[in-house]
Amino acid sequence: MIPRYSRPEMVAIWSPETKFKIWYEIEAYACDAQAELGVIPKANAEAVWRAKDVAFDVARIDEIEAVTKHDVIAFLTHLAEHIGAEDARFVHQGMTSSDVLDTTLNVQLVRAADILLADMDKVLVALKRRAFEHKDTVRIGRSHGIHAEPTTMGLTFARFYAEMDRNRARLQAARAEVATGAISGAVGTFANIDPYIEEHVCKMLGLTPEPISTQVIPRDRHAMFFATLGVIASSIENVAIEIRHMQRTEVLEAEEFFSPGQKGSSAMPHKRNPVLTENLTGLARLVRMSVTPALENVALWHERDISHSSVERAIGPDTTITLDFALNRLAGVIEKLVIYPENMLKNMNKFKGLVMSQRVLLALTQAGVSREDSYRLVQRNAMKVWEHGADFKTELLNDPEVTAALTPAEIEEKFDLGYHTKHVDTIFRRVFGET
Repeated sequence: MIPRYSRPEMVAIWSPETKFKIWYEIEAYACDAQAELGVIPKANAEAVWRAKDVAFDVARIDEIEAVTKHDVIAFLTHLAEHIGAEDARFVHQGMTSSDVLDTTLNVQLVRAADILLADMDKVLVALKRRAFEHKDTVRIGRSHGIHAEPTTMGLTFARFYAEMDRNRARLQAARAEVATGAISGAVGTFANIDPYIEEHVCKMLGLTPEPISTQVIPRDRHAMFFATLGVIASSIENVAIEIRHMQRTEVLEAEEFFSPGQKGSSAMPHKRNPVLTENLTGLARLVRMSVTPALENVALWHERDISHSSVERAIGPDTTITLDFALNRLAGVIEKLVIYPENMLKNMNKFKGLVMSQRVLLALTQAGVSREDSYRLVQRNAMKVWEHGADFKTELLNDPEVTAALTPAEIEEKFDLGYHTKHVDTIFRRVFGET
């Protein structure tokens, strides 16, 4: 991913230096276990640890790989240059390249997940704070982009909080599912390496031994991981789309913070555009790009092929780096979002009481009017508001068929905003628990 959409901590996980450090640790821990079992001399295992403070030369490894055409062999050759050929002769004993590559990938994904979980906590904190801040801030709810019935801005934030909280649980589960390692040798049979080696290496790396690998760790685990990241990205876009809508000039119920000195357009000095949330929509698309390739990686030939390898070299870093950036950007947008309660009320009243139509419909049916007739009476008066800018309540009070069933006081009562917010506390308790 390009530096513009990258944060250093996540980038570091995918650096060649980090990758080779994990490769080294896998080999060293494996040697320790081999020595413990008496398969290799203890002195040789100890010698491997002489390289623990070595900064592996990426350029030198690349130089060797240019000849060997094999990345793991190039690394092992470079390691031998540090510890000596004699001491290195038992390194990688009974192992195959995928033992190193797959276990390393899963270590990286687990570390990436930990950062993403912390990122999600930032988003959840921001959403919860704004939800309680605007718990009773009334705004119009919309369906199909059209005014529906009143809701509150707090409920909007609470809805996004609940969605992100579910996503956090999904990511926690995906992290656990991908946190496996395999040191099982060619085709996964442990023919040339004791299963204890795998147990030891996984324990030292914070992983669980893969119950059954072939020559690779099953890719359904990775498919679930990247699918989860895709769902999180869609939820980010869900929030971003709502903010972009609210910032439209004709709506202006909220807008991204516009900092001093910020410019919105090279041509039009008046512009204040929702650039951050538009960017989040684009970043969500990039994250979701990884989902289909990850799903397609599940089907490999026999005990292994490498059709998944090139895909994962790209989507591993790109997807986690992009999502890390997006979650942090979203948290900042929510924290600084400027809310305009007055505009919310103004928008809701734009069609002069029209949003109370369902209350009147229900009242008429409860007063003994058939549902079909009730709907006809309410819609007849509602269309006058749409088409002629009339006042809905006034039209109802002047309709003899309506007043034959409802008194003026009963009609008046149906325009009480409090009716629509009476269960907000109940919803908040469901989402946030007792606070």
